[in-house]
Parts: sequence; structure tokens; C-alpha cells
Amino acid sequence: MTLLLNSQSLSKSFGTKTLFTDLSISIFTKDRLGLIGPNGSGKSTFLKILTGLENPDSGEVISKKGLKIGYVSQSCEFLSIPIEQVLMDALAKENLTDYDKQLLVETWLSKMELNRKHPATADLLSGGWKKRLSVVQQLILSPDLLLLDEPTNHLDLEGILWLEKLLIREISSYVLVSHDRYFLQNVVNRLIEINPAYPKGMFAVDGSYANFLAKKEQFLQGQIQQERSLASKARREEDWLRQTPKARTTKAQSRIDTASEVFQNLTLVQDRNRQKKTDICFSATQRETNKLLVAKNLSKKMGNKTLFEHVDFTLSPKTRMGLMGPNGSGKTTLLRILVKELLPDLGTIKEADGIKIVYFDQHKTQIPDHVTLKEALSPNGDYVSFRGQSIHVNGWCKRFLFSPDLLNMPIGSLSGGEKARISIAHLMLKQADILLLDEPTNDLDIPTLESLEESLIDFPGAIVLITHDRCMLDRVCNCLLSLGDLNQATLYPDYAQWQAAQKNPVILKSKENKQSPTAKPKLSYLEQKEYQQIEKKIEVLEEEIKQLNQLLETTTNTNDLTEMCTKIALKENQIEQLYLRWQTLEQKK
Repeated sequence: MTLLLNSQSLSKSFGTKTLFTDLSISIFTKDRLGLIGPNGSGKSTFLKILTGLENPDSGEVISKKGLKIGYVSQSCEFLSIPIEQVLMDALAKENLTDYDKQLLVETWLSKMELNRKHPATADLLSGGWKKRLSVVQQLILSPDLLLLDEPTNHLDLEGILWLEKLLIREISSYVLVSHDRYFLQNVVNRLIEINPAYPKGMFAVDGSYANFLAKKEQFLQGQIQQERSLASKARREEDWLRQTPKARTTKAQSRIDTASEVFQNLTLVQDRNRQKKTDICFSATQRETNKLLVAKNLSKKMGNKTLFEHVDFTLSPKTRMGLMGPNGSGKTTLLRILVKELLPDLGTIKEADGIKIVYFDQHKTQIPDHVTLKEALSPNGDYVSFRGQSIHVNGWCKRFLFSPDLLNMPIGSLSGGEKARISIAHLMLKQADILLLDEPTNDLDIPTLESLEESLIDFPGAIVLITHDRCMLDRVCNCLLSLGDLNQATLYPDYAQWQAAQKNPVILKSKENKQSPTAKPKLSYLEQKEYQQIEKKIEVLEEEIKQLNQLLETTTNTNDLTEMCTKIALKENQIEQLYLRWQTLEQKK
């Protein structure tokens, strides 16, 4: 392996906020490096330092002589020029003939898989196609090292699968920032997490993302054990320091220095182990209606284009339905119909009386950059009302991992993920029977994604979700509605079967896949915990009944006998209810 680039002791701060300190990372040939970490940890800034777009506060970047670096930023905007011209302009400084340049452009346009109906100019492309063009714009130059900042943002599922194949096939060395866990698993061979939870501010592991998770868990468990060991040492040193000089014989300065070092190390390890997650919890109305919403034979056209036809589904409590289909198949349009922003051309929607529907639209939750964090989190004053409680903005901001010291900061200086957490904070303040979520995962870091998933799994109402995050689809959804086939909008029980149907649609579009969304719900996280605890609860109750029966044999007092018989009857009834609940959960597994 050849060393391509080496960053030594990099540090970077913005105002009072420190992103990272003393960060050293080496990148070699054939490194397919995934860079992850919490929002605001400086991943995007680190990439910009490697490209020379940003300067570090301290440290340096040393690269191999003549190293050619390509860089794909998060935002991709183009001038009003033909798409072919964008690629020709990229080749302007290359020592190639016009014929060779034209041949390269045609080759890469083919690899981009741009259809014949694309817009006349690059500025009119959709966000997903602009992302494809920006990747190809760099790859056409054959860089030695490609840096990509959130490359899956704005791409639909088809686009992400395209990007996975392109990266593996076309370039051997790259560094990418991503929170897409399946994407990381498929395209990287090395992971680095930038995070103050680690002694050097980072944790590096060779291998897949799954291997990284295993090694990370092992390391963090070891760090917890280290804290316990240091805590024991600190208690012993504290006891020694509290003794009188006579009891200690001599007040050895070296022992005092050792104690001070133990206390300092304990504080550092405790701080690293005290990393917090965003506390996400959606508010439900606790409605017990069996059918919240029933859609029959929905159809919709936009202009001359038919988006979907013959769409049927039922939303009941705990239905978590993902919407699948290519761009233009009407996923967002269907959400807008459910929230009554649009009317269907045909079909009916029947709702339960007084239904409360909350709609999360990523494009409508954007807040002007000049608004302060305090105004964004609590627009109506110093308090927010959450689940009937009044919470001061200082406490509310901590729930989303913001320091109260930052409340007067304009949100324009926040990262994309930090802004996304503000959007989730707004969503949590609204009670809902049905949550409609259009791409809620954009810019969220992995810990926040996991917290969001757990909250959605535990939400007692219904959910309709649009996301390109395959891991979230797998974890959260108990059915998927596939749009894009005008003859049939098909329901699938999980992502794996939907994916298989795309490869072999004739076989898998069977009656089994047209089941009701609530026919085979999966156990939620809380239900799974409940299921695991039922057997133990039954054992405890049976033991208590056994002890009461033994007391019955020796008790002669009539009142005591009556009381014990009543207790036995109640506990037997509890056991019966637990068995019934166990059967219900067993059927849902």
C-alpha cells in the first residue's frame, strides 16, 4: 500500500465550538474509507481541509507528490448549460484531443444512466440527477483519491444502488462521509468515527461496517470497565488522603501526585462514557380505533402523466407502511392526498372521527438562517408545551443535544444534522394518530437515526414513511406499498421481498404479497421486551401461589384463610392473562 495523504494533529474550531483536536488520519491506496460521527463533529470540515478549501487552526496535511484529488460536496448546483457541456468543461485542462474528450463525455453519460427525456440544461435536473452529475464530473478526471460528502443525500433508492456499483467498479481509493448504514456496509473496507467518546477523538477499524460495530461495542465495554477500575482506585486514594499525616506515616508527594492523576483520568473516562443520544418521543392521542384510515381505489394524474391507480390500503394502530417506487411514482403526492393538500382523481378515503394527522415535509420545515436556535426551538417564548407539561427552552434544547450557551446562535451556523434535529423537535410537539413522514432521515447522524427508529417502532398510532434509508425500512416498517406499476399497487411484508420482486416481478407479485398491511405485524421493541419477560413473571407468580398454598395448610384463622384464598385467585387470574398475552405476541412473531 502507498500512502496517499496524511493529516497530522489537525485541530479546528468555529467560535467557541471545538470540532476536533489533534486529529491524525492516514489514507492509503485501495482505502475505501467511511467517515462517520455525531452531527457537528467536523466530518465535512475535515474533508474540506483535505481538499484545501478550509485551513486547520493547527496541524498539517501532507499528500503524495502529484496526488489528484476529486471532491463531491453535499450541495450540487450547476449553471444553465447543457449537461454534456458540464463534463466537457471539467475536461478543459486535460491534455486530450477534442475527439477523446467527446468520447469520454459520451462514455460517462452512459454510465450516468441519464434517460433520453432529461432536461435541456443541468440547472433543471432534479436533486438526485444533480448528485449523479457531480459524482461523474469528478470521476471523469480519473482522480487518485475521491472525497464524497454525504453522496446519498438527494438520491432515491435506485440512485443509491447505482452509486454503490459505480464506486466499486470505477475507483479504488475514496473517503466518504455517510450515515447510510447499508451503503457503508456495501462500499467501504475501513471505518473511522470522529467522536469525543474515544481517547484520541477517533476510532478506526479495518473491515466492514458490521465488523466496526462489533469492535466498537467491545471497545466501549472495555472503557466502562476501565471507569470502574479507576473509580475503585480513586476511592482508595481518597481514603488515604483523608487520613491524618500521622496515620499515613509520611505525606509522600509522589503518592499525592499519583492520586491526582487517578482523579484526572477518571474524570476523562467518565466524560467519554457519558455520551448522550437525542431523546426522541412522538406524542400519540392513545386512540383505540381499529381502523384509523381506509383508502380505496385511489388514482392520481399530474398533467398528462398517471402517477398511480387502484391504490388500496388500511391504516390501523401500529401499521408502519413504507412507500416504495422510483422518482415520479407519486409517493409524496400520496402523502399530500392523505393530508388533504391534494384531492385524488378517483377513489375514497374514509377517516375515523376527529383523526389527527401530522405531516413532516422536509422541504417545508426549513427555517431562515438568521433565526436563533432559541427562536427555532421555542418560537412562542421561553417555554414549550410537551405532553401537557411546560418545559423551559434550556431543558428542551438539551434533549436535542444543544448546549443552552448556543441558544442565541443563528441556525445558519449549524450543521445539516443539527437543523434536522430542530425539525424533529417541532414534530414531537404535535399529537398524532397518524404520522406522515417524507424523508425524515436527511442529514441525521447514526445515533439520532437509531433513536428515531426506536421512537417510530414504539409509536402506538399509524405511520406512512418515505425514505431511501434501507436500514430504517427494515427496522421500522411492517409493510411496504410499491408504487410505479399502473396495473397494481402491491403490498410487501418487508424490504427483502420488495427487492426480490424488482428482480423477478412475475413470481413475487402473488396473492401473499397483496395482504392487508396489518395482517402480519412485527413485534415492536417494547413488545419484544414484554414477550421476553412474560415467562419470568409467570414463574414468580407460580412460586408466590405455592408459598400461599403452604401457608393455607397451617393457618386456622378464618379471616386470614379468606384473604389468602383471595390472593391466590387474583394471582391465578394474572397468570391466565399473561398466558393470553403470550399467545397474542407469539402469533405476531
